[in-house]
Formats: sequence, C-alpha cells, structure tokens
Amino acid sequence: MLPHEKEMVKRLADKSFALIGINSDGDRSVVNEILKRENITWRQAIEGSTRGPLATSWNVKGWPTIYILDAKGVIRFKNLRNEKMEDAVNQLLKEAEAETQK
Repeated sequence: MLPHEKEMVKRLADKSFALIGINSDGDRSVVNEILKRENITWRQAIEGSTRGPLATSWNVKGWPTIYILDAKGVIRFKNLRNEKMEDAVNQLLKEAEAETQK
C-alpha cells in the first residue's frame, strides 16, 4: 500500500488533494524515525495510542482505517486501497472541479 500512496501523493501534488496519516505507533521519536526511513512526506498526527481522541472521534477500530472525504468534508468512501482508492479520489476531484465551474 505504501508505494502506491507515495506515487499518488506525487501525481496529485498540483490538485486539491491531501493525504494525512494518524499514527498510533508509539512515541513521536519512533514515528519520526519510521517516517524518515520510509520517506513518508505527508502530514501526520501522532497519537501514540489506538484509544486517543482522533481514533475515538473517527470511530477507528483497527489500523489502517482509510477515510476518503469529498471537498465538503463528507466521508464518501472507507477502507479502499491502491487503485480503488485512487479511483475514488479521482472521482471526487472531478466532482469538485465540476462544482467550481458552475
């Protein structure tokens, strides 16, 4: 999954798209080392626990949980990966572009 996410972030760099990670992998120094080693460049929130406020408020029961939100912040897809994730993102980008052209 990670290689595809990296490519998608590069490919959509000029679009209205953001990938955000919420990490529960322990303390900040451990997460920062993983991010550096894996060359993960997108923003991260680091909770250090699967019972933190972000995971709780988003009703996350396991990792990874993937939510794909539209331009209005509405969850439109959940737990899609790889090509299916990118297809959903592209669909939402087209919808957002059509809205701005009205």
